[in-house]
Amino acid sequence: MASISEHYAGLLRVMAARHSGAPVRLLITLCVCCLVFTIMGASWVWIWAWGLAYAGVDIFGYLLKGSAVARRWSEPSRLRLVLLTVISGMPSTLWASAAIPLWYARQVNEFAPVGAILLMGGGLLQVIAASAHSRLAFMAMVTPMMLIAAAVVLLDPVATPMIKAVWLVGGAVVGINALTASRMSMAAVLRERAIAAEHDRRRAEAEATAAAKSAFVAVVCHELRTPISAILSGAGVLERNAADAATRTQTQVIGDAGSMMRDLLNDLLDLSRIEAGRLSVETVSFDIRQTLSDLLRLWRPEAAKKRLRLRVEGVACLPRWVQGDPTRLRQVLNNLLSNAIKFTPAGSVTLKVAAAAGADGRLTLSLSVIDTGPGFDAEASDRLFTAFNQLNAGVAAKYGGSGLGLAISRELARLMGGELTVDSRTGEGAAFTLSLNLEIAASPPPAPEPTLAGVRVLAVDDHVLNRRALEVILEPFGVLPVTAESGEAALEILAEQPFDVVLMDLYMPGMDGRDAVRRLRREAGPNQKTPVIAVTASATDKDWDDCREAGMEAHVAKPVIPAELHAALRQVLTSRAIAAEAA
Repeated sequence: MASISEHYAGLLRVMAARHSGAPVRLLITLCVCCLVFTIMGASWVWIWAWGLAYAGVDIFGYLLKGSAVARRWSEPSRLRLVLLTVISGMPSTLWASAAIPLWYARQVNEFAPVGAILLMGGGLLQVIAASAHSRLAFMAMVTPMMLIAAAVVLLDPVATPMIKAVWLVGGAVVGINALTASRMSMAAVLRERAIAAEHDRRRAEAEATAAAKSAFVAVVCHELRTPISAILSGAGVLERNAADAATRTQTQVIGDAGSMMRDLLNDLLDLSRIEAGRLSVETVSFDIRQTLSDLLRLWRPEAAKKRLRLRVEGVACLPRWVQGDPTRLRQVLNNLLSNAIKFTPAGSVTLKVAAAAGADGRLTLSLSVIDTGPGFDAEASDRLFTAFNQLNAGVAAKYGGSGLGLAISRELARLMGGELTVDSRTGEGAAFTLSLNLEIAASPPPAPEPTLAGVRVLAVDDHVLNRRALEVILEPFGVLPVTAESGEAALEILAEQPFDVVLMDLYMPGMDGRDAVRRLRREAGPNQKTPVIAVTASATDKDWDDCREAGMEAHVAKPVIPAELHAALRQVLTSRAIAAEAA
């Protein structure tokens, strides 16, 4: 036995279904009026009054569904249930009433009773379709129609008792069939509703699982970044201070291993952000020629170790400055060059550039990394861009790697509005092509080059390994570092001593980095306008937006790469120098 709430919800769904079909019903009503008036003659002008009455009832239901009254009626009650039941039955009752004069109009047109039967049949079909969400609505709609049909037959003065009995039995059969069809329709609706609910449940479970996985990956990566930072910074110090070549080689192995761990962590984080839809790209002006030159300079020693020629073609066709995301562009090209050098035993690796400037001020750019390696077939090409997939088990065993690089690179290419494709044949090498459409930018004015020697930097982090790692990185720059282990301790130091830059960890016990910077910006003191660089293991777009809102000027991700920290320091000091000159 359905409850009042279930009946009420079903009636509301019926009203919603009728609401969407109102224009079609009004058109059908107009056609019926025109047809009856044409066939029956001018004496049947009253049919237009019937049409207007039916349209008025239908429009009333249509307006009621979208009105403030309907919104207030979202909560069920017995009175509201009765009123909705009556409102649901009104249109079908009025529709069936037109069959009464048609049935008795044999003298005007001998086919008029056929019209009455067709009118009732069409109304019954409409009732079955409209009441699929509620058995109560079906009964409210079909009961008046069946009563009108029975009354018409019983009160017919011409029909014999036998004819009346046949008509009544036929009407009962039609009513039973209508009830059966309605139940089947309701069952189908219930199945669809159950399937939709199960789909929503599974989607919610999948989203929760994905969120939990992303959170787990983020936590693990966050915890691993601290020891990796210490490994990389310590390896750098040992390499610089190595007494002989053998020691330097051993420390390079430690540094290379730490870099591999850092890159794998970055890939895992990027993949989790892509799956969660939280990875985005930025748009800034950058020197694309310098970016490509830096990339090639980075990979030339690796190519030389394998006696490979690393070539570049077509750079002269590039403008100097464009708008885009240089970090993500470097990430994609680094992955392509790394793979090309790794899998090419002999020959060359070529970075081929093709560019065409359009009249709209945009640059159609194609960057192809072409190698003379073993290549692969079309079937392997389809699997290359699948996460954790490699050409075969032998490749993984021989060369290592996680199988994430190309999958992430293709997603990054698409986020930048481009595409990453591959063309290869077995024995003929491979060509990976990154296609982008970038806006050509104007050259920025030359900025003064700041020196880092003697710059006073406060490094704030709750973990002693991270503080020591930052000191190790900063000292070769000529920077004078001071450390603090919490947001509260940092504010005490900043209230007494002036600094040129603050390096602030975001997540710390007690007062976190953002709260500390907000207080720093609010309260007067020697460092109220000192630039702050966020240093965090969770370098998501939301984190960076929160950092900007708190008053930070730049950010670097853990494990801290010396070159990135150096660039961030120069960036904030340059911005401060330009602002000082403008003032």
